[in-house]
Amino acid sequence: MRFQYTFLYIALIVAVNYGFTVTPLVALPGGEKWPPLSLVVGFIFVARDLAQREIGHRVIIAMLVAGGLSYVMADPFIAAASLAAFLISEFADWAVYSFTGRPFAQRVLLSSALGTPLDSVVFLAMIGHLSLTGVLAMTASKMLGALAVWWMLRHRGTPPLAQTS
Repeated sequence: MRFQYTFLYIALIVAVNYGFTVTPLVALPGGEKWPPLSLVVGFIFVARDLAQREIGHRVIIAMLVAGGLSYVMADPFIAAASLAAFLISEFADWAVYSFTGRPFAQRVLLSSALGTPLDSVVFLAMIGHLSLTGVLAMTASKMLGALAVWWMLRHRGTPPLAQTS
């Protein structure tokens, strides 16, 4: 059995948590603070879906491993906020992914649409930067990654210029 997406999922979580530790927050209009690495977090949600295809519901173990590694390698405060946000959002994401019975590309999009706002709210609240603008910015940036992967999955095998719709 290959575990490439499971390892990618773990590595992305650890890398982003480390990045949150060393990258300063950016001020949004209105003065709210926003972590710019949120732009890549959407790919973590998609990596989780791919990892679940590899290892099933044991993907939660991979998330806990990533949380433990993050706690050691990144700021423990950021790692704890990230793990709490992932636990809540990933269980919602997992439920959509597991029980909808939709094609994989649709599950990626639907599960991300539910999981990314939950992740944003919990993470920003725990680091003391919860605001509507911050949640909207984080959710939108995370969904960009999910939308890109959804589009690639939906149109795989067809060159982008050949699309008619």
